[in-house]
Amino acid sequence: MLYGLGDSTIVFLIPAIIFALYAQSKVKSTFNKYLRVPTRKGYSGYDVARSILDQNGLRDVPVEMAKGYLSDHYDPRNRTLRLSREVYYGNSIASVSVAAHEVGHAIQHARGYVPLSFRNAIFPIASFGSSVAWIFVFGGFIFNALSLIDLGILLYTAAVLFQVVTLPVEFNASSRALRLLDSNGFITSQEIGSSQKVLKAAALTYVAAMATALAQLFRLIAIRNRRS
Repeated sequence: MLYGLGDSTIVFLIPAIIFALYAQSKVKSTFNKYLRVPTRKGYSGYDVARSILDQNGLRDVPVEMAKGYLSDHYDPRNRTLRLSREVYYGNSIASVSVAAHEVGHAIQHARGYVPLSFRNAIFPIASFGSSVAWIFVFGGFIFNALSLIDLGILLYTAAVLFQVVTLPVEFNASSRALRLLDSNGFITSQEIGSSQKVLKAAALTYVAAMATALAQLFRLIAIRNRRS
């Protein structure tokens, strides 16, 4: 019964899935391209991260190496910056751009940037909602209970909200990164455009994640309305 409804509502997801695949391809190709372009100043991703952190009074934030490809992130739970091997040791446009972006998150956290604080606050609910929403939806169909479907939709809405608020967080971190790279002389004025390309490509993945989450929410609502 549910799969029949799901087949027709998949149309909500198709454009978002195509966009997500494009975004993933774009970020990988752009990162790989500029990973092969060394900066004129020769600073490594670690050098950039450590220097900017220290300048902003964040000497207690360690910079560690993370396993995996494009695994760079700032962990607000233990205030640790982790960079992939390519970024940590690399002195490329891609390396310093990604490192500065992640430092941007550390600065956001230290200064109480409101969108980041809100995102961190709703993360547990959003994570739970994205994990169990479909369980409630399926349960609603099995037991013919619209209230369970509505609860599933409500839980998934929290996950969508998380994706929406992620956008200003990421865009702000990227704008901070460009200013910091330029003002501290880590890249030249001729290299700013290339750094922007790296950060814009990365931002596409967050836009795609939001689009996919919204499409899935509309799909859930459509399924619910057909059932009522």
